[in-house]
Amino acid sequence: MEKIKVLLADDHPIVMEGFAMSLAGHGMEVVGQVRTAEEAVSAYQTLAPDVAILDIRFGEQLTGLDVARQILAADPKARIIFLTQFDQDALVKEAYRIGARALVTKDCDPAELAGAVQRARQGELYFMPAIAERLASLSVLGEQSPQALLDERSLEIFRLMAEGLTNAEIAERLGVSSKTISNSSQAIKDKLGVERAAEITRLAVRHGLLQA
Repeated sequence: MEKIKVLLADDHPIVMEGFAMSLAGHGMEVVGQVRTAEEAVSAYQTLAPDVAILDIRFGEQLTGLDVARQILAADPKARIIFLTQFDQDALVKEAYRIGARALVTKDCDPAELAGAVQRARQGELYFMPAIAERLASLSVLGEQSPQALLDERSLEIFRLMAEGLTNAEIAERLGVSSKTISNSSQAIKDKLGVERAAEITRLAVRHGLLQA
């Protein structure tokens, strides 16, 4: 059986190399590895992979979503999978809306990524269980979740707040100033309508961002 040809695009070479090794271990052929959005578009056109796996973030200029739009505009039958560190509601919905076959988190089991690639190659959609649950909850709870209301950076800060970290500890973890985190945390509280630490934790647990 002919191997599935995969293009990997991620600006973290260690992450990309790890995925390349795991996919090869599942009998797939990684035909290219690129680190920028621009290279991803060019490599797709040159290598014609069966499936393209794109980091959803490449920096401040172009995102994986932008790359996917360009690829799909030229090849509407392109099979695209997104890699992400975040599961923000709006991002998940947009990824599938523009034509992605799957969105998987970077901490997923390698076998799950391989399974997503196989499904994508067949033209099928794949939803990680956590992603499927999130999309289902949206139809029930509406779009008032932290994932829907916060951008990726703010969501990361919110998770750390929910874990009980102080502003100083969050600042040290993220490599920014305490004042920056202080301003961000207050903006997050205002947007979500919470103030006390217990409310933040309960909200995070309710929306699957923290284990009870």
